[in-house]
Amino acid sequence: MPLVARVIVEVQEPLHGLIGDLPGVTQAVSRGETLPDFDLHCPLLSLPLVMGTELATIPSKVPYLCAHPKAVAEWDARLGLRNRPRIGLAWSGNPAHKNDRSRSIALAAFLPLLRLDATFVSLQPNVAAVEAELLRDRSDIVHFGEQLKNFSDTAALISNLDVVAAVDTAVCHLAGALAKLVFVLLPFVPDWRWLLDRDDSPWYPTARLFRQNEDRAWDGVIARIGAALRQHFAV
Repeated sequence: MPLVARVIVEVQEPLHGLIGDLPGVTQAVSRGETLPDFDLHCPLLSLPLVMGTELATIPSKVPYLCAHPKAVAEWDARLGLRNRPRIGLAWSGNPAHKNDRSRSIALAAFLPLLRLDATFVSLQPNVAAVEAELLRDRSDIVHFGEQLKNFSDTAALISNLDVVAAVDTAVCHLAGALAKLVFVLLPFVPDWRWLLDRDDSPWYPTARLFRQNEDRAWDGVIARIGAALRQHFAV
């Protein structure tokens, strides 16, 4: 009898529902839960080495993640009438990340983008107190906060947007995996996955990369994203 391979993926709890529906995954287990019996194991970030992946053979067929249709419909209803472009924003990641100081920015840095005639949607489940106050004072950013309970919710919300502008956090990777147009803000010295000297990504065909210059300032990056949005929406 031929052996049947079973693929068990151990992930953080917020990813459990989303990864559990990934084609080829037999079972998703939240980190800390008891693992079923297995024969081999490999960290996810080591898979390219194990598979012998090279730049030209990076698997880039998207989407490979999909939100549940019912959840997509529910988030569409929460967003209300779709009479303008919908643009998602993610400006900060996990503060415990060792390089968070280089990648995360203040919400205030994104404010010049709000001059565009669009519906802006926060993709941040958690925000700092000063940014929560800023969000309360503004009516031009839709913020769902703790209603985004996990990445399944975030995927469903992103599925209702036209474009996402995000710093280098899980949100931009999720948008790329969903085949959503995503503008990624990158620090002058980026994570290795984004490579150097290019404005596209071999991992995500729908991603456009906007890199800091040598001055390591974000205002120029935001200005270029604003111009790209105006061009994309012809406004």
